[in-house]
Amino acid sequence: MSIASLDVIIAGGGIVGAACAASCSQAGLRVALVERNALGGGATAAGMGHIVVMSDSEAQFALTRYSQLLWRKLAGELSTFAEYEAAGTLWLAADAEEMAEAERKHAYHAAHEVPSNLLTASELADEEPNLRQGLAGALMVPEDAVVNPPVVAMHLARKAEGNGATLILGKSIAEMAVGEVLLDDGTRLRAPRLVNATGAWSPEITGGLPVRKRKGHVVITDRYPGFVHHQLVELGYLKSAHSHETTSIAFNVQPRKTGHILIGASRQYGDESTGVDQSILASMLERAAAYMPAISSLNTIRVTTGFRAATPDKLPLIGPSTTDASLWLATGHEGLGITTSLGTAALLTAMLTDQEPEIPVEPYLPARYAQSHISAHSA
Repeated sequence: MSIASLDVIIAGGGIVGAACAASCSQAGLRVALVERNALGGGATAAGMGHIVVMSDSEAQFALTRYSQLLWRKLAGELSTFAEYEAAGTLWLAADAEEMAEAERKHAYHAAHEVPSNLLTASELADEEPNLRQGLAGALMVPEDAVVNPPVVAMHLARKAEGNGATLILGKSIAEMAVGEVLLDDGTRLRAPRLVNATGAWSPEITGGLPVRKRKGHVVITDRYPGFVHHQLVELGYLKSAHSHETTSIAFNVQPRKTGHILIGASRQYGDESTGVDQSILASMLERAAAYMPAISSLNTIRVTTGFRAATPDKLPLIGPSTTDASLWLATGHEGLGITTSLGTAALLTAMLTDQEPEIPVEPYLPARYAQSHISAHSA
């Protein structure tokens, strides 16, 4: 493909960028996808791969549910290596206050046609025998799923390539603006539309974006088939995940088809090192053992770290930049990048091709931060 024939250049070969490349190329756009390292690396490789409906706001619910339904369509074309499984989420209530929150979420789901059901303490124990006794109950959301994110990112990128897209790997972007991309080897690419889908690194390419790095750790155990059956998340996670504190820890455990178990979750602002924070790791494992005492006896084989791309209002930036007519954004997904990657790609493609999006795009448009973006960019 000649440089002059490109319609869209997408920066970032994580799952969001790969999904955008697959969707845009499927719509007939001529696409180049640029990734400085490996496809599906970075935050995608460090993510737990939980495809989950969230309802902290109407906009968050709309995008996560829309995306989840797109995942169900995609699942049929994924290989077994993608490990897609609709195991469901159990939102665990430790006490009566959290059980009331489970009931509220259940009512919300019912009003929005998302299947869910409440479990009593004894029913929860039957579902997950390794949980500690004394929990108040749980909310089961059966259509939530888990997936191996790097494998899917690779699938989507190769799907884009099959649609005629060009994959440019191992090249960094030095500049990206006004319809032109300058690579670190001096190559210049041109297209009328440029998409910044580089997640936590997006402000390095586009100055002034309201995106901050939020570090996370994930623990991977050896294979223990049957130890846990569903994605398990404490309801206190909702407060933790959306806290503005520097550091937060919450119980979050995920089974994989392989028998491996993923243990989370931590969130940190202000630490941009890639190394494992031993104090955070110890707190995560202590929190996990408080919910599943036997988990402390499992053998850990690896600990990964990654950086979520966080925005102040917990919603991604999807759509045209307010400072460059050629620049579009697909970033700022925080801990929901895996879930919302497909929805983000569909919305972006609809806007790029002048089609009507399937859900309203207004809550995600970068224009909502226009003034702060301009001020920061000018600084």
